[in-house]
Amino acid sequence: MKLKSILKNPRERERFLKFSVVGAFGALVDFSTFHLLMSLLGISPVLSQVFSFTAAIISNFVWNRFWTYPDSRSKPLSHQLITFFAVNIIGLGIRTPIFSGLEDPFRRLFLQIQFLPIGFVTADRLGYTFALGIAVVVVMFWNFFINRVWTYNDVE
Repeated sequence: MKLKSILKNPRERERFLKFSVVGAFGALVDFSTFHLLMSLLGISPVLSQVFSFTAAIISNFVWNRFWTYPDSRSKPLSHQLITFFAVNIIGLGIRTPIFSGLEDPFRRLFLQIQFLPIGFVTADRLGYTFALGIAVVVVMFWNFFINRVWTYNDVE
């Protein structure tokens, strides 16, 4: 399926919206897991985002399989999970350098504007969250288009 036909097809736009909703829920899983791992377990930000990304992949696969692409049943579940996971691993390879490259500039930005910490909201956490947010949005587009052409190519 070509990118142009995906953008022009109303059914594909609906799928993209559903994929985005699933992605938003996945982002909630991702960000929550990320902050819990850092705050409660003291895991480094880069490693925390790898684990949180994995939790989001599992959530997103389940929701996409049953809600976004319920008509995608000609492939075995295991095959779809493997291809979905592979696409997302490449997405992690895209996301990690974006996150790593943006976390420090965002943290410094929030420190420069003399952000006053309120509870657990600090310049560091805001910097990490903004960097993660940008990385998530970039990878969402990669994930949708590649999964549509590879993982879910059995739907009309």
